[in-house]
Amino acid sequence: MAGFKWVGSIDGSQPIIKDIVVQASEVLSSGEMVNLESGEADGGATNDSAFLGIATHDVDNTVDGHVVSVICNPGAIYEVYDPNVRTIGDLLDLATGGMGLAAASNNDFRVWKSSTADEPTQVIFNGNHAFGWA
Repeated sequence: MAGFKWVGSIDGSQPIIKDIVVQASEVLSSGEMVNLESGEADGGATNDSAFLGIATHDVDNTVDGHVVSVICNPGAIYEVYDPNVRTIGDLLDLATGGMGLAAASNNDFRVWKSSTADEPTQVIFNGNHAFGWA
């Protein structure tokens, strides 16, 4: 499966799912990291300052007026395929396309659990969530 997957929350809470209007002409995929931009959801990019979380379904908003359901817990733990050894606390960026991880330069995420190259990498937000404390 491509993209991010919810695996838990650092405070033990269940997923908080919020429906958010999608920016005009935006196309989002299930598992894609989403950002809040001018009160609407758009595809996440490294160095965004208002990440929401992941889209739970595909949305093609090329005709405008659609909404996307987003898992938007500030303390969410997500996992994603990443063929690299990672150590708890490592900093990483959101990859181009919003569906994976890249080497750190903007420090979008922090590794939550050490992993081998054969395991998915678990990450949390690194202080850049739209709603809060992460």
